[in-house]
Amino acid sequence: MPNKTAPDSTRRSERSRRAILDAALELVAESGFAKLTIEAIAARAGVGKQTIYRWWPSKAAVLFEACVPDGGDPRAVELPDTGDIEADLKTVLRATVDELNDPRLAAPTRALAAESQSDQDLAAMLTERVLEPQLQAYVRRFEAAQEAGQIAEGIDLRIALELLVGPLFHRWMTRTLPVTHAYAETVADLALRGLRPR
Repeated sequence: MPNKTAPDSTRRSERSRRAILDAALELVAESGFAKLTIEAIAARAGVGKQTIYRWWPSKAAVLFEACVPDGGDPRAVELPDTGDIEADLKTVLRATVDELNDPRLAAPTRALAAESQSDQDLAAMLTERVLEPQLQAYVRRFEAAQEAGQIAEGIDLRIALELLVGPLFHRWMTRTLPVTHAYAETVADLALRGLRPR
């Protein structure tokens, strides 16, 4: 009689986890965060509610993992350094624009940003695992540019990076005007005009 291989519970769990994350993204895109429920996610994913609660404490935590697949690993965040700060910043800002405009991620990312204003735990998680690692990567790149004489000494680098990312996220959140590569490059040009050595 042939040996029967036991089912691979790890693979089954991964399949369920992926289905739950995909369901959360789909439902937020369809109905918004306010109408998102654990029950709806479970029904769409074809799993029980207890399966979701075993892995995540809330719908916000499910959505966070769906939007940040690597869990916001700080080690995964690094800006390119070709030696040309202008080219590197424009590369990063164009990629940021593409992420902000990704139709699959735009709605859930907006939902997380909005929910973080009233959910302190979510805000802390976003800051610690997503926002702060990204901002520190900008600071490190600016420090290298200072050493290369491309950015003036004595500048508050945290404020400097806000000149770049602030306008993009403001326009994206308010939806006043489209966020485009051309806009991002103009932001970089204007910011660097004030940051370069005199």
